[in-house]
Amino acid sequence: MERVFGTLQGRLPQELRVAGIDGIDAANAWLASSFVPAFNARFAIKPEEEGTAFLPFVGDLYNILCVQEERVVGNDNCVRYGGRVLQIPEQAHRRHYVKAQVRVHAYPDGSLALFHGPRQLVRFPAEAASEGEDAPATPASARARGPQGQALRAAL
Repeated sequence: MERVFGTLQGRLPQELRVAGIDGIDAANAWLASSFVPAFNARFAIKPEEEGTAFLPFVGDLYNILCVQEERVVGNDNCVRYGGRVLQIPEQAHRRHYVKAQVRVHAYPDGSLALFHGPRQLVRFPAEAASEGEDAPATPASARARGPQGQALRAAL
């Protein structure tokens, strides 16, 4: 495709000049009526089978299309990211992750998540950044502090 685009970009201005076309509307009309049919007649190849060759994607695009950065958990069981301190809540099978390598996922909607290997430890919703200092930290949530010290709640 890149080669075709390069050929078209190099060839089309000369074809338009030879045809005496100097306006955008005239060029669009000439492309639709003359150039594209002649180009397709010369280079188009009929497919061997009917239908589409595209398959639906079955992966997890939400976790693929995000910024992922490695961090080391501090002695306070917290990770620092983007000027915030994200606390990892105690897990049923593991109380702390001190010195463990974790991955921070920053999603386009502003939410954050912490992963240890394939396992998600905690998720911080995007609207959590606007909560006040008095937001309670329950066993089902964790506390994170933003740059001004406001508490952030995590939804598990």
